[in-house]
Amino acid sequence: MLMPAAANVVMQLSRPGVGRGVAESRVASGSLMRRPLKRLRTTLAYIWVALYGSEDERREMRRGVDAQHRHVRSRPDDEVAYDAYDAELQLWVATCMFVGSLQGYETLYGRANEEVDDTLLAQCSRFATTLQVPAGQWPRDRAAFDHYWSDAMEQVAVDEVTRAYLGDFLDLVFLPRPLAWTLRPLHRLLTIGYLAPSFREVLGWSWSPRDERRFGRVCAAAKWVNRVAPGPIGAFPWNLVRFDTRRRIARRRPLV
Repeated sequence: MLMPAAANVVMQLSRPGVGRGVAESRVASGSLMRRPLKRLRTTLAYIWVALYGSEDERREMRRGVDAQHRHVRSRPDDEVAYDAYDAELQLWVATCMFVGSLQGYETLYGRANEEVDDTLLAQCSRFATTLQVPAGQWPRDRAAFDHYWSDAMEQVAVDEVTRAYLGDFLDLVFLPRPLAWTLRPLHRLLTIGYLAPSFREVLGWSWSPRDERRFGRVCAAAKWVNRVAPGPIGAFPWNLVRFDTRRRIARRRPLV
């Protein structure tokens, strides 16, 4: 379920170390603005491998991500310090991904009960532990997560560099103009719609009751499509991601 994905990117980048690390990254091969299709492929592959991959597949993914992250670190004279190997920042990104996973589940199936909530939280720990986050740092239950999240939200801040980057992301400037023009209204609606008011406020992005009604209609339509779609269509894009990822590993091609 990818509808909350763009909002999740915004959430992740709303921590200064993550936002600047992405906006100022010198790794052109992994840049969304320069190579959006590759970035989409590698992001989906990471999600699938982290959640469902074998230990060998996770090790292969870790190796590829680490090779990219090795170059994502601030210079001594940079305004904001960051390091892609920072386990605290990785934990923030992973917990954002749990929030996005929960949003996706609830869009399709309604409010998650306690059992689903705890199961999803445990499964999403793999977003963190696939990289440098020790298993003991992941919140052990929903109460621990809520405590972590409350504290982490105190560190949400967006400076002008990250704000400009996220503005370009919201406007899809990395796509060909006709495609960006076509997709932009829905992209903006879903991106802002899945953000909590606190994120909208720090970014200065407006949201009206009319927007909320439109957002609700889109979510209801997605729920209906998910219910009636045949199996292979309902499993897309994850069935394709699984096939491509395993083929790349078998052929010794890079995942990232």
